[in-house]
Amino acid sequence: MPIMDVRYATGSLNAASKSVLANRLTDILVRMEGGANTTGGRAFAWVCFTEIAEDNLWIAGQRNVGSEVGPTFLVNISVPECYMNRAHKNEVHAWIASAIADATGEVASDLRILTIIDEVTEGNWGSRGMPISLGSIAVAVGQPRDGERLQWSRAYFEAKARAIAAAGFPTDMGGLPSSMSRALEKV
Repeated sequence: MPIMDVRYATGSLNAASKSVLANRLTDILVRMEGGANTTGGRAFAWVCFTEIAEDNLWIAGQRNVGSEVGPTFLVNISVPECYMNRAHKNEVHAWIASAIADATGEVASDLRILTIIDEVTEGNWGSRGMPISLGSIAVAVGQPRDGERLQWSRAYFEAKARAIAAAGFPTDMGGLPSSMSRALEKV
């Protein structure tokens, strides 16, 4: 369930380049979901754009001055905790820079692009007023609950559960799939 929030300096995108970029970023989000190019997978692929006026974007203590510094972008990507390893995150940074370069007609190295990948703790995703888990996201996008990515995510959460239990933290503090929290309560 990755979400991209793309903030950009006024003049960095026009309507046509925004449409191109939205489609490229949607394709990236689908790739991030393990290729879940399904109705459910695409439904989770949210891209939000926010244009920032020149006087509201400051870099290095200087007001961004649009055409004088070139297109400027801040892209926040929210992903489930432990859903991507370092290599996958590195791919995402490169894919986003390439998509922005293609949409603007610029060379990626000439653009100001800052990408931030935020991992959302298990239990902190919700839809329609209900919490959703990494496992339920996988099913919704058409991926198997026992797929490779969820297997190593499960190993991560099992290690996290052991650390929580060893430290004596409350089992309902969040950050674990509900099935693991219930198992800790019985320990």
